[in-house]
Amino acid sequence: MSDCCHKEAPKNSCHETGNKRDYLLIITSTIIVVSYLIYLLPDAISASSTHLHSFVSSSFSLVNTMYWGILIGIVFIGLLGQVPREFIIALLGSKNGIGGVFRATLAGVLLDLCSHGILMVGSKLYERGASLGQVMAFLIASPWNSVSLTLILWALIGFKWMMTFLLASMLIGIISGLIFETLVKTKKLPGNPNRISLPDGFKLIPETKSALKNFNFSFSWLSKMLIQGLKDSRMVLRWVFLGIILASLIRTFVSLDIFQTYFGPTLLGLGLTLLVATIVEVCSEGTVPIAADLLTRGNAPGNSFTFLMAGVSTDYTEIMVLREVTGRWIIPLFLPLVTLPQILLLGYIFNHIN
Repeated sequence: MSDCCHKEAPKNSCHETGNKRDYLLIITSTIIVVSYLIYLLPDAISASSTHLHSFVSSSFSLVNTMYWGILIGIVFIGLLGQVPREFIIALLGSKNGIGGVFRATLAGVLLDLCSHGILMVGSKLYERGASLGQVMAFLIASPWNSVSLTLILWALIGFKWMMTFLLASMLIGIISGLIFETLVKTKKLPGNPNRISLPDGFKLIPETKSALKNFNFSFSWLSKMLIQGLKDSRMVLRWVFLGIILASLIRTFVSLDIFQTYFGPTLLGLGLTLLVATIVEVCSEGTVPIAADLLTRGNAPGNSFTFLMAGVSTDYTEIMVLREVTGRWIIPLFLPLVTLPQILLLGYIFNHIN
């Protein structure tokens, strides 16, 4: 398959960086690399450097937890960059409405990536022409819903609550996607400028067969695809790296034992859970065991669900990436406005039907 997007991308594309140095990416990646190397050289940390040891340990742990999702996200971005936009739009649905939003939600649930890998792919889908509602549904439904993490959650909290959380998150994704579609339709929010219409007579299956028949794999193609994926990932990586640094600082100076053990199924507990989920930047692999503790040790399934979902709605990494992808502040700011009322309502219900 050949790339047809980069030539068509608008001049104000969010991926256009020119010759400017990305100082945020340089600084954050340097801090993470240095911390990682310091951890591998324990003699470099004196016994009195308790905070430094905690910071580099947290950074080391987060990198080791997240790296596979980031790497797979880069590969997916590279692959998406090679797929003509018509195929993406045909797969997700070219018309607005529940059909396209449902497909995007299902894609987010089935794609086995961590929250940061999902964020990379979601930004690429926006560039390739997916509607705002589809991108939001994809991002909202997906972060902890990868197949592997869902199975882990099943083992931790049981099939009943795992399935309840899964269906509830899909419901929020679909409802939120439709709300964003409506906001775009009523001109309250700007639509995706990368949106295209399918050519007359375009049929996905025949076109896919034809493209695959004409595709010739080569290591040259593979290397170019991976390099392009890495280049297109820089916008997301700078915020992911900043998230690792801030999460490491929080782990260093703020204990998580309090909300894991004492946040019960009350309005106060639900509110504090929301506050912590907003402050603490935790990758999806980290949210699952913490959420399981909130349910099994705190007996608060609603708090558990809120912690899983609210981290997505209030995650500053996601908000900053959405701002850069869309070029507008108003779109990411609508993310918590649309999703948090749904999350808190379901969280309250789950706490009281337990």
